[in-house]
Amino acid sequence: MDFKLNILGTGAAVPAHGRFSAAQVLETHNKSFLIDCADGTQHQFLNCNVKSTRLSHIFISHLHGDHCFGIIALLSTLGMTGHTNDIYIHSHPDLEALLRPMLNYFCFDLDFKIYFEPFDPLTSNIIYEDRSITVTSIPLVHSMPTCGFLFREKEGAPHLRKEMLDFYNVPLSMYPSIKEGADFVTTDGRIVPNMHLTTPPSPAKSYAYCSDTRYTERIIPIIEGVDCLYHEATYATPELDKAKKHLHSTAAEAATIAQKAGVKQLIIGHYSKRYDTIEPLLREAQAIFPATTAAYDGLKVRF
Repeated sequence: MDFKLNILGTGAAVPAHGRFSAAQVLETHNKSFLIDCADGTQHQFLNCNVKSTRLSHIFISHLHGDHCFGIIALLSTLGMTGHTNDIYIHSHPDLEALLRPMLNYFCFDLDFKIYFEPFDPLTSNIIYEDRSITVTSIPLVHSMPTCGFLFREKEGAPHLRKEMLDFYNVPLSMYPSIKEGADFVTTDGRIVPNMHLTTPPSPAKSYAYCSDTRYTERIIPIIEGVDCLYHEATYATPELDKAKKHLHSTAAEAATIAQKAGVKQLIIGHYSKRYDTIEPLLREAQAIFPATTAAYDGLKVRF
């Protein structure tokens, strides 16, 4: 099944030039996953025409304000607009201690419950799993414990070959077992191998989110070959010293990671306020990795 990525914010710590700070929504398998939640995220759901009705999980990369200051406002807004799905917040363990007093004060009468699901941002582990997808933490290098997230679809069932099922008069009641790998035995005792009745499943999709981080090749084995990588590109190469000082990446470094990891598509974002236009960052990345897109607030990408 396709992934649909909705970019709600592409700015860094200081919103500028019409760019909100970090937030995006990944939609797949009738679920919506919010990744980071900067101030103003509740406005961006509306401005970017992204529905919140299927939202149940929020993943916070780290506890800098431009990635989590919008949580209380968003939850309050959800409460006033009839949201009923329980919300699970996946984050550094400290976030619950920071937010729980405000939730108790401002959000005590919500029609849904809020659960915190802490994880260790310094290790790579599966931190969420359902029947269709897993989410794995990706340890990053930043000024505080930070991790990215790898969303990976589980392999689906084979596709049935309708023309072959009809040819062998396979009853509908047998379809589920054939999708699970069973052969079919005809009325006269002939065995029809499963491979004649099915085709391989569609390739599983994957998406990796890596922000905020200094350049690190330690993430390559985790994100290798993903369909789409979002990697921060806070600075251009002339500001490499600033990138090193503040533990961020340049557009060229983001492209180098994409190239070495063999990803199919790169999206850059998390731009410094110094750039009123993102064209220099895009050109720098595309010179190394041509399949690069520069994110903007409201961008929607299917893969």
